[in-house]
Amino acid sequence: MLPVVAIVGRPNVGKSTIYNALTRTRDAIVSDMPGVTRDRLFGIAKRGDKPFMVVDTAGLTDGEDVLAKGMSAQSWQAIEESDHVALVVDARDGLHPDDIEIAGRVRALGKALTLVVNKIDGVRVEDAHAEFARLGIADILFVSAAHSQGIDDLVEHVAGKLPDRDPPAENDGCVRIAIIGRPNVGKSTLVNRLLGEERVLAMDMPGTTRDAVRVPLERDGKRYVLIDTAGIRRRARVEAAVEKFSVIKALQAADEAHVVVLVLDAQQGFADQDAHLLGELINLGRGLVLAVNKWDGLSVRERTQVNSRLDWGLAFVDYAKRIPISALHGSGLGELMKAINQAHRAATREFSATELTEALAKAFEKHQPPMVSGRVAKMRYAHQGGRNPPRVIVHGNRLAKLPTAYHRYLEKSLRERFRLTGTPLVLEYRDGANPFADKPNVLTERQKKKRQRLMRHVKR
Repeated sequence: MLPVVAIVGRPNVGKSTIYNALTRTRDAIVSDMPGVTRDRLFGIAKRGDKPFMVVDTAGLTDGEDVLAKGMSAQSWQAIEESDHVALVVDARDGLHPDDIEIAGRVRALGKALTLVVNKIDGVRVEDAHAEFARLGIADILFVSAAHSQGIDDLVEHVAGKLPDRDPPAENDGCVRIAIIGRPNVGKSTLVNRLLGEERVLAMDMPGTTRDAVRVPLERDGKRYVLIDTAGIRRRARVEAAVEKFSVIKALQAADEAHVVVLVLDAQQGFADQDAHLLGELINLGRGLVLAVNKWDGLSVRERTQVNSRLDWGLAFVDYAKRIPISALHGSGLGELMKAINQAHRAATREFSATELTEALAKAFEKHQPPMVSGRVAKMRYAHQGGRNPPRVIVHGNRLAKLPTAYHRYLEKSLRERFRLTGTPLVLEYRDGANPFADKPNVLTERQKKKRQRLMRHVKR
């Protein structure tokens, strides 16, 4: 594990901007509205010679509502798990009573502490230094994260304070799992249950999660990265700019994942937005598992009705396994992980040209394709053209004009032959070029004489 640096402070002092500058990403949503960040975001700072992990946290406040308390609890947990704390303050606002309280609590935990005075552009450094020196923190750095001013000095300073640890390998072999679904279907609860701890904020309130939160997980000797995402509503209901960015982050997380788990609410049924989400995920072509959550709260009769509705609504994704679970109580999670592993194996499997050609040849032999323009389509050979999703390129004659029903037949044949569950399968057809297509039909002297004799015979 890399050494960990937690970025903490009051709301809207620029923590997420500093996180993005350190990681050279845009993973953290940045807005002038305070309280945008709610969960812990993990990233790796590679700007210097010594990489370290950066944790962006929610703004620390003394709010009494449930959401504010949950956000603060997440931030303090990040502080306790860190090797170094970067306390961010706002140079334009000056020293705030909350800054004094936060600094005192962090110092009481015995954590190494650096004071980062942000938004220094337009402010006299001497005046800011004199004001924030009252906190009694020896290490003070002045930065403007929005303009990348002082970020290199911050990296160099923090890296010098951290213990030496080996960085992870670039190709770590982790399976990336994106948890996608409508708001309040139990995505964050599912992530916490899989992790065995309250790592992300889970509340009975839609819209709690905003960023795409990546959390490592090791289970049964395999390594995963769980990506908790914001709930995706219908576009007509998305009004705030922050929520629009959250939806974009969720779809980006699905695109970079190996397997996507679409969480459905068994008590609400299969909604139109679920069908829309499925369409988006199918277009991305990632491995897919359907998790039907809140199953434990249904009676036998209600479960039968829900299954009937799902059978009807999910007919177009019959390759995806459907697992009933209870994220709150943990039932069905073992089967869910098995389905995820199965989908990952199918999505990343490699095929030889020989086995693909033999499988398709048997399918052609078993059920001949219909005639196209009076001729039968023929296949010569097939090979793999990509993974996640598996792409099979079929070469032959008159394949492009095959009807859609026969395309589905060939896809089903390959699925059954190779037991491909949980992943879409793309078949791409390439017709062989006609070698005489652009050449004029030039007659030989013998053909010309034969044609002349034939014409004379026709005239007689």
